[in-house]
Amino acid sequence: MPLVVPGINNTSGGASQEEWLNKLAGKKLTESSSDVTSFAKKDLPQQHRVLKPGDAMTMDMRPERMNIHLGDDGTVHNVTFG
Repeated sequence: MPLVVPGINNTSGGASQEEWLNKLAGKKLTESSSDVTSFAKKDLPQQHRVLKPGDAMTMDMRPERMNIHLGDDGTVHNVTFG
């Protein structure tokens, strides 16, 4: 398993977890366009997964993978890596 040092091993296109959360919080994910209330999936890092409430997820650790956590209304409420 590779050594992960916050701020050094960032493979998410240079943006930190906090920066991604600021970009996505409160927005819904769409297939093609970004605006004030939505964000296009095509603009996310290649390694990502979208997690809805109650979704099952694997527990494998992948530091480069962005996890996008949605609320019951389908808006982003958290972003983590792993």
